[in-house]
Amino acid sequence: MKNITDSVYYVGVNDHVIDLFEGMYIVPNGMAYNSYVVMDKEVSVFDSVDAAFSEEWLANIEQVLGDRQPDYLVVQHMEPDHSACIEKFVKKYGNVKIVANAKTFAMLNQFFETDFTPYKKVVTDGESLCTGEHSFTFVFAPMVHWPEVMVTYDSKDKLLFSADAFGKFGALDAEEEWACEARRYYFGIVGKYGAQVQTLLKKAKELDIRKILPLHGPVLTENLGYYLGLYDTWSSYNAESEGTLIAYASVYGNTKKAAELLAEQLEKKGCKKVVLTDLSRSDWAENVEDAFRYDTLVLASATYNGGLFPAMREFLDRLVERGICKKTIGFIENGTWAPVAARLMKERLAQSKEITFAETTVTLKSAVKDETVDAICKLADELCAGR
Repeated sequence: MKNITDSVYYVGVNDHVIDLFEGMYIVPNGMAYNSYVVMDKEVSVFDSVDAAFSEEWLANIEQVLGDRQPDYLVVQHMEPDHSACIEKFVKKYGNVKIVANAKTFAMLNQFFETDFTPYKKVVTDGESLCTGEHSFTFVFAPMVHWPEVMVTYDSKDKLLFSADAFGKFGALDAEEEWACEARRYYFGIVGKYGAQVQTLLKKAKELDIRKILPLHGPVLTENLGYYLGLYDTWSSYNAESEGTLIAYASVYGNTKKAAELLAEQLEKKGCKKVVLTDLSRSDWAENVEDAFRYDTLVLASATYNGGLFPAMREFLDRLVERGICKKTIGFIENGTWAPVAARLMKERLAQSKEITFAETTVTLKSAVKDETVDAICKLADELCAGR
């Protein structure tokens, strides 16, 4: 097993069978379910893995432990991809203590039939557990992204066991840039809880952290300021970079044509980054990621059944659910006899904070005409002003 330090070992697993994480996130490079063992006078295991990998996980632990028995199983998060093997673990290691908070133990009783009372060691926020050379301090992080979540700081090796924070999609044997899949993971799964992440980051700033050990994705060991900085940007809902996402939902291709013309105009006028996406055919989680990543968003939709085209309606629902804010937003609408998409999109975003709506709305009545091109150029001028 991989050594994190001279006494901390990785015992997690890679999942290359899964196609949809949580039943909806496309994961072409699979997923990692991370777990760690800390060898000390008393032995601690941090979190378990998905049920499909219970035997592999237990074998990994046994390979590290040899003849020793674990003293503690620390449960930081109760989602089944991190807790499904707890019952099997306590059946194998009958003298172990489960270290968790009160909310976690309430959830244990919901997931399992076993009476965990003999194994319970309830900890409170800020409480520490000494296992010899290691001293673990438990820091509660409610709603990052479940109410029972806690993270753990090891003062000996300066490690932060960070639960789902700082996680990413992808198995550990897949080589890919961290930020792209971590960003898609964050905004898809954690993004609604920016205020709670900010609270956790403030607590983390008080700690001397050398390595971050998440429950998904690689252990972060260098340039931690980069990862912490991105999390600060994401959770404060600030744009990560200047750019425009043009998200369109088109029926017969005319709304798509208008979106493409706007992209061309923005690029001609020197706007640095323009991303064009077809909401009906692209990964919705990547579209959500880009909507939060860039400072400008253009929504282009056909009117459909007197309302919004379904792909656009669903996209807006996901943005609003996650607290979209601090954006400049422009609109392109289409409708042969009653174009109402722009009004409906604006109404859907009315409660969002710090949104600036572009003054120019592009309206098509069926197809792109000369007056449509003029309006597109005007919208491009407005969006590029000051850039």
